[in-house]
Amino acid sequence: MSEPTQKYSITMPRDIAEAARARSGPSGLSAYAAAAVARQIERDNLNELIQVAEAEHGPVTEEEVQALRDQLHQARAQQTGDGANAA
Repeated sequence: MSEPTQKYSITMPRDIAEAARARSGPSGLSAYAAAAVARQIERDNLNELIQVAEAEHGPVTEEEVQALRDQLHQARAQQTGDGANAA
């Protein structure tokens, strides 16, 4: 069973609304907008989590971020077979 819904009225720039409607496909503009809002809520929640972690442990350095990006890149390469010879 799907979650209950309620009708809302929102205001947005016309060009954004038209682009969203063009991309919404068969699910419609309401579903497209709901998915976009859900993604934004996830981002907001992650940003709050980062703020709490940085307040407790200090900010993440650019070097730490790059090291994790490198690890992710290596893992993806291994999964696709591109990194079979990677060290």
